[in-house]
Amino acid sequence: MTEMNFYGYGLPGVKHKNLPGKLIVVEGTDGVGRSTQVALLKEWLESEGYAVSATGLKRGKLAGKGIQQAMEGHTVGDTTMNLFYATDMVDRLGRDILPALRAGFVVLTDRYIYSIIARALVRGADPVWIRNVFGFALVPDIVFYLQADLTHLVPRVLNARGFDYWESGVDFLQGRDYYDSFVEYQTRLLAQFDAIADEFNFARIDANCSIREIFQSLQAEIKELLKGMKPPKGPKETKKKAERKAKEKEDKKKGEEKPKEKGKEKEKEKEREAKRGKERARTKETKK
Repeated sequence: MTEMNFYGYGLPGVKHKNLPGKLIVVEGTDGVGRSTQVALLKEWLESEGYAVSATGLKRGKLAGKGIQQAMEGHTVGDTTMNLFYATDMVDRLGRDILPALRAGFVVLTDRYIYSIIARALVRGADPVWIRNVFGFALVPDIVFYLQADLTHLVPRVLNARGFDYWESGVDFLQGRDYYDSFVEYQTRLLAQFDAIADEFNFARIDANCSIREIFQSLQAEIKELLKGMKPPKGPKETKKKAERKAKEKEDKKKGEEKPKEKGKEKEKEKEREAKRGKERARTKETKK
């Protein structure tokens, strides 16, 4: 059961009580493979019978599209963007995350407040101010930090989608070359992530490995975290129940069909007996 603790003042009107669900965060810099691992974890946990809710940055109904539009326009200042992200975060926390935790779900989130804080600090935000902004955030049960070297990140990003304006830090580095900007920005960002990982006691996962190896490391940690948490009726149980019902219906149908088949057989036997009787009668007539 999750103990409801916040990093600061918390959410107004939310009572501090334990929650039956678990909040699991997957953090890491750009191109490290967070989204892939969240998708794999969701599929695995659901197959184990857990109810799972997955979320991430910019997915809130209130501010998600607005953030995306602001990023495409490249016109929003750093402070405004940080507050934009805070709006998205508090909306998802109140609308999606807390209700899911109250219902006993395992909530997986692709990034949390830490990515926003790391990005803000790299761009020169006041450390005290940015932490206070996110004082409403719920403390997760565990935060996994997918930690990869820059030498592994560069080819991954190139092979996946290429260098992005924001992921390369072009907005404040003002570099003409996206590659050089990416290397410089990600070097600074990784340094911030390392410091934040120590500050917030992240569980570090070696992300220089294969997707399978990273997933297995996450699985082992999550199995330990979920010990004693009884999964609600999930896909496995529902499937078994459906299969059981289908078999019962099939058996019942077969049971109903048997008397009908017996009745039909009796009628056919009567017809055959009548036919034989007629043949015997004809034989007698012929002999006479």
